[in-house]
Amino acid sequence: MKKIQLEMMLEKVEGFKSPKADKEQYATPATVASELLHFAFMRGDIIDTVYDLGCGSGIFAIGAKLLGAEKVIGFDDDKDVLEIARANAHKLDVDVEFVCNNISDVSGKAHTVVMNPPFGAQKKGSDRPFLRKALELSSVVYSLHNAGSAEFIRKFISPSVITEYKLIDFPIKRTFGFHKKERLVIKVEIYRIEKRTEG
Repeated sequence: MKKIQLEMMLEKVEGFKSPKADKEQYATPATVASELLHFAFMRGDIIDTVYDLGCGSGIFAIGAKLLGAEKVIGFDDDKDVLEIARANAHKLDVDVEFVCNNISDVSGKAHTVVMNPPFGAQKKGSDRPFLRKALELSSVVYSLHNAGSAEFIRKFISPSVITEYKLIDFPIKRTFGFHKKERLVIKVEIYRIEKRTEG
């Protein structure tokens, strides 16, 4: 599937009905989701089992299934948003499992983790449990972070390594009362992380 086809299909995914600022619940735009997923797909990483951590309304999980992953599970600790994710999967006619779990309680094994963790704008360091858990669950991780995070992430994930990354635009629609603009475009980086162990 071409990236543009994937993007057009993911445009149908509904976002949050009542987003929560403390959880940094911003809808991931179809442009961004298709960029990350196609990046992973072209590197042969959308295979076997794929986990989407902090899946929200399910855009990464649904996209991974559309790209041919055998089994996809989306995890989030917000049961209301998982109802939206299930409806989205039904609308796009894909078989994705959604599980209500706190990030620390997620278990199992996946070939690849895809995720857009909280950037830490509301609570510093809130992306760390996601990075830690992703590397516990799989050997390959695709993760979105604020541009300029590479140095911190390299240190945090060591001995695992960033093998590639790309800089993209992430448009954010006015979601919360404290947002001053109708639309803001921020720069984010997609990291491909490979698990390595000491020795």
